[in-house]
Amino acid sequence: MKKYILFDHDGVLVDTEFWYYKAGERALAEVGLTLDKDQYLRDMKDGLGTWAQAKAAGVAEHVIAGCREVRDGYYQEYLRTEAIEIEGVVEVLMELSKYVRMGIVTTAKRVDFEVIHEKRQILQFMDFVLVREDYELSKPHPEPYLTGLKRFGATKEETLVVEDSSRGLKSAVAAGIECAVVYNDFTRTQDFSQASYPIETLMDLKGLILQAI
Repeated sequence: MKKYILFDHDGVLVDTEFWYYKAGERALAEVGLTLDKDQYLRDMKDGLGTWAQAKAAGVAEHVIAGCREVRDGYYQEYLRTEAIEIEGVVEVLMELSKYVRMGIVTTAKRVDFEVIHEKRQILQFMDFVLVREDYELSKPHPEPYLTGLKRFGATKEETLVVEDSSRGLKSAVAAGIECAVVYNDFTRTQDFSQASYPIETLMDLKGLILQAI
C-alpha cells in the first residue's frame, strides 16, 4: 500500500520543459548559434542539455556562462507570461490528498520554483518541497529521493515516485523506490524500461493509487 508520493516537478506538475528549451534557444541565438531541437532531445537522454551543442561548436566557456544568465532571465519571463498549467493536475492532487501524503523533489532552482508558484494552487497539497539547493547530488543520483524519504519518515515500500525523465527514473530506482513515469513530448523517446508503472497522464495515477488502497 502506498502512503506517500514524491513528485518530480517540471513536466509532471507544470508544463515548463518547452519553455526552458526556448529560453536556451533564444540565448544562444544572440551569440549566433542555432539550437537544434532534435539534438537537444538526444542530449537530454544523456543528462546533457542546452550547452552541449555550444561546447561542441567551440563556444568559449565564458561566453556560455554569459548565455546561462541570459537564458535564466528569458526562462523566468516565460514562466510569468506563458500558459504552463497541465490540465487536471490540481483536481488529481486534491483527490489524492484524501489518501496519501505528497511532496515535491525537483532539480529546479529555488528562484524558478518560486516564480512558477506565485499564483498557482499546487503547493497547498504538498507536505514539503525539495529544490536543487536542498541536496548535494542531483538526479540520477539517489540522494534527492532518499532525502524525500527522510523528510516523510517513510519506507521505500510505502512510497511512490512520479517522474517524466530517464534521469529522474534512474534516481528513483537507485533509491529503491517504485516509479511511475508520465510521458510528455520532451521525454517520450527516453528509456523508461525500469519504470514500475508507465502512465499517460496524472489522471491514470489517481486510478493506480486508489486501486492499491
